[in-house]
Amino acid sequence: MPLRPARCYRAVKGPAYTRREYIRGVPQPKIAKFTMGNTKADLPLVVQLIAREHAQIRHNALEAMRVICSKHLSTNLGENNYLLKIHPYPHHVIRENKMMAFAGADRLQDGMRLSFGDPVGTAARVRAGDIIATIKVPMGKLDVAKEAARRAAAKLPVPCELRIIAGEKSSAG
Repeated sequence: MPLRPARCYRAVKGPAYTRREYIRGVPQPKIAKFTMGNTKADLPLVVQLIAREHAQIRHNALEAMRVICSKHLSTNLGENNYLLKIHPYPHHVIRENKMMAFAGADRLQDGMRLSFGDPVGTAARVRAGDIIATIKVPMGKLDVAKEAARRAAAKLPVPCELRIIAGEKSSAG
């Protein structure tokens, strides 16, 4: 299996760590919006980005995916001719036992004693087959949506596939 970016936090290990009322100092997720574009337009072409494996996606990877995808869509289609929806929310809190790596660090830290770790970020847990993002565009703009989804998939630590649904008449959801 080839190595992919963000492999340190990609694997899903142990139960979810989500109870923020008991955790002090959890950083806010970097992802700003989960729905972008025109939510009221009737856009018949739907491209879905689907996870192939069970994995964790960090909040900064979700934000990078959203930015690159929305930038490509708004540049090529305009602000009101697409809908982008990010589905997973980063609930899982990631911990890290920070170790110092400089001369004399052995006198300043305890190694693996009390190594529970401090919160360093959040991640969304996805299973194989889960929809990560949905892109809706007008008829005839399938190539723009596919390219936006390809660029978005490059920012994720999990291999993805595209599902194309043509001619669907539905609401923005």
